[in-house]
Amino acid sequence: MPENNKKLSLKQLNRISLEEYKTQDKLPIIIVLDNIRSMSNIGSIFRTSDAFKIEAIHLCGITSRPPHREIRKTALGATESVSWKYFPTTMDSIEELKEKAYTIISVEQVENSIMLHDYQPIKNAKIALVMGNEVNGVEQDVIDTSDLCIEIPQYGTKHSLNVSISAGLVIWHVFQTLFLAKK
Repeated sequence: MPENNKKLSLKQLNRISLEEYKTQDKLPIIIVLDNIRSMSNIGSIFRTSDAFKIEAIHLCGITSRPPHREIRKTALGATESVSWKYFPTTMDSIEELKEKAYTIISVEQVENSIMLHDYQPIKNAKIALVMGNEVNGVEQDVIDTSDLCIEIPQYGTKHSLNVSISAGLVIWHVFQTLFLAKK
C-alpha cells in the first residue's frame, strides 16, 4: 500500500468542538421524521445531519426523542450538536415550517415525483425534507401538503431503502449541490 494512504488519526482529522459546531452557520435544511419507529435509524439520521451541518431535525408522532440509549448508540453524540424539536403530529411540524417559508419536500414514491438526480435545490432556499415511516412511508396528508416529492431511483427487486440510507442520499445530494458548489 502506498505511504500516502495511511489512515488519519483522530487528532489529524481536526474535528471541531461541540461549542464551535453550535456557532457555525448551518445549511437551511430541516429533516422531518414522520413517525420513524427505529431508534437506530433516528440516531443515524442525527449523525448524518451533524456531518453535513443540517439546521435541525423535527421528531414527529411516534418518533422517539433523545436522550435514549438506543438513539445514542448510533448518533454518537450528534443529539447534542444537532438541534431538534418534537411535534405530536407531522402536520404540526409542516404547518410551522410553512409559516417560516420552508419548501416542503417529501421523499416518497408518488405519481409525478422528481428523481433525486434531477432535483436541483435553489440556493439560499429553506428546505424541509420529510422522511417517512419504515413501513408506511410519508403520510398521505403530508404528501398532499408538500411542495414537491423526490424519489430515489432504484433498479433492483426491492422498492424501498432503509430510511436512514434514504436520508443520507438526499442530504448528500442537497449538500453537494448547495455547499460544495460554492467552493
